[in-house]
Amino acid sequence: MAMSTVVGRTRWKVFALVFVVGLAGVGLMFTGLTRGALAASFSVSGMSYKASGDKLVSEGVVQYGSVDHGSSGAHPVLVNGFRKARIDNFCQSFVVPALPVVGDVTVKIAAPGQAGMSADNMVLGVEQVSGDMTLSNVEIGRDAATFDKGPGGAQGPSGAFGIQADGAQIDRLRQVAWSTTASTLKLNQVRIAASAGHDECF
Repeated sequence: MAMSTVVGRTRWKVFALVFVVGLAGVGLMFTGLTRGALAASFSVSGMSYKASGDKLVSEGVVQYGSVDHGSSGAHPVLVNGFRKARIDNFCQSFVVPALPVVGDVTVKIAAPGQAGMSADNMVLGVEQVSGDMTLSNVEIGRDAATFDKGPGGAQGPSGAFGIQADGAQIDRLRQVAWSTTASTLKLNQVRIAASAGHDECF
């Protein structure tokens, strides 16, 4: 108790800084919630983020290659578009480096339970993704400019290699991404926390 009193003033300053940075990060991750499904329609931050879930179930799936641009340069990404998606036991995290006094800080967003996260017209700029994936009625090698099952606007350049499917399920989802947009995104029982050091989703 005495230690908390002695360092309380410093802790509040650090908390305020982390809180502001955390809210800014959440804003960056979920930019475009009301702007439709335009992939990479904003300049991305210099930080990628991690997301995980026990299971992702989706409808209207498209995939194609693209580039996310930001202050730290261009980032090649796999665009994953979902007309509808839900993730069980959703977790998302990013690390804010070298803050005064505390050093690196992890900001983590958790939405537990079945369909902890759900979204409509969600488009992600993904650096890497892993898990056990099942695609239904899949078309591999389709011209990405001719997609007709995914979110509106989620199409690649003419002649680009693409994948389209009626639906997808990914068990034990793990991904690293640079951007997320969605027309609607819901997080059930969401908890946002900041902690010193590295305490990421995986």
